[in-house]
Parts: sequence; structure tokens; C-alpha cells
Amino acid sequence: MRGMLELRNLDVEIAGKSVCRSLCLSLDSGQRWAMLGSNGIGKTTLLHTLAGLRPAAGGQVLLNGKSLPATQPRARARRIGVLFQDNDDPFPTTVMETALIGRHPHLGPLARESRGDLALAVHALRDVHLAELSRRSVTTLSGGERQRLAVATLLTQDPQVWLLDEPISHLDLHHQIGMLNLLQDRLAHNGGTALMTLHDVNLAARFCDHLLLLFGDGETQHGATEDVLCVNNLERLYGHPIECLSDGDRQVFLPG
Repeated sequence: MRGMLELRNLDVEIAGKSVCRSLCLSLDSGQRWAMLGSNGIGKTTLLHTLAGLRPAAGGQVLLNGKSLPATQPRARARRIGVLFQDNDDPFPTTVMETALIGRHPHLGPLARESRGDLALAVHALRDVHLAELSRRSVTTLSGGERQRLAVATLLTQDPQVWLLDEPISHLDLHHQIGMLNLLQDRLAHNGGTALMTLHDVNLAARFCDHLLLLFGDGETQHGATEDVLCVNNLERLYGHPIECLSDGDRQVFLPG
């Protein structure tokens, strides 16, 4: 079966440093991937390459079997949703207006949002517990509220492929778990796929069924979480001793 997003012998570089070399993998329907690696290793750069925001040094990225650069920008924007690390708000828009930005790729030139579009945004804000703030200016939101609004905008967009750069940053523990549960449920419902950067190994193990490890110098490893997640790989990944605690079928990884 053809993957929603395929990487074929992908080479990604930044500032003369290799992020990945000859990387081949497929993000398939329903899969949840976590990308793990130390700070500055190139996780964001790889996500931006997969979104078509920067060129690859070599190889191909295919969206539904078609070369990503050859895909029309509007079609690409309908199918790929990107969550950036930082959210810039140059205009004083409201929470609802920001959520509705997710519908822009689905609208024709000069078209306005329909009642259906508005209903999607209302539902998304309700899912991230911001419905009561819909008329508030985004400039009044806390960092955690702004992060939840960014996710609501993607929920409103309803893409097939979710590329998420630190989706739980600025969130407290309760909202971290709620957000990851929400993303898991959405992907199960609409058959999409996601690749997200995370810093918490244990949350990656809990919510993601596949892992992509970036070791540096272009070296990577990927596969099912249960096959990839181990002390040896994590110690190599982070350059720090790791301990694994087991409680029945559950494993927890802690810094040594």
C-alpha cells in the first residue's frame, strides 16, 4: 500500500551539517510517528523539508505518490498541516478568526467561510477547551492557550498529514496528555498520519507507534516503537546514561 508521505533516499542538510542521509520511510494511514534527537540535531529542519518549505539536498518526498515539489501549493496546503514551534501573530485577530485560518486552503479566491467551515472551527476550539475564548484577541492568550489554538487551527484545516514541531510545548501535564489523546483520536477517526517532534521519551512511547531517531552526521534509525526504543539507542541518541524501569508490560526510561 502506498504511504501518504514517502521519503525515498532523502538527504537533508543545513549549514553544512547532514540531518539525514538516504532516509527511506513511509508514513502510512493511522500511524503516529515521533522524531527524537538532541537539541540542534535538525528535527525542525527535517519537518520543514517534509512540508515542502525548504528543498532537500537529495532524494524525494512523495505526497500520495506524487512528488511534493510538483504538487500544487493549494493542494499541498489542503493535505499537509504544519505546527511550528513559534506562533507569530502580526495582526490583532480573535481566537475564532485564527482558527478559521485553517480553512483558507479549502476556499476559492475571494470566497468567505461557510457555515460548515465555522462549525469546524467551533468544534475544534471546543476540543482544545478554548470555545469560551473565541472572541478574545490572540494577543491576550497565555503561551499554553496559544499553543492549543495552533492545534485547533490544524483541526479546522483537517489535513491528511500532520507535521508537528513540539506540539505539547508550553502545556502543563494535564493539557499535554489531553492534546496527545486528541491527536491520537483524530488520526484514528480520519485515517491521517502524523510525525511529531517530542522531548519526552515516555510520552513518545505511550502515544506513538513508530519512532524516527536522529543521531547526527546523517545517521538515523526508524521502525516500530517496540523495536527501536531501548536503553542503548537512547544513550547513543542523547549522550547520557539511561535507566529503564519495568512495571509489568510497561517500561519507563529515566536519565541515569
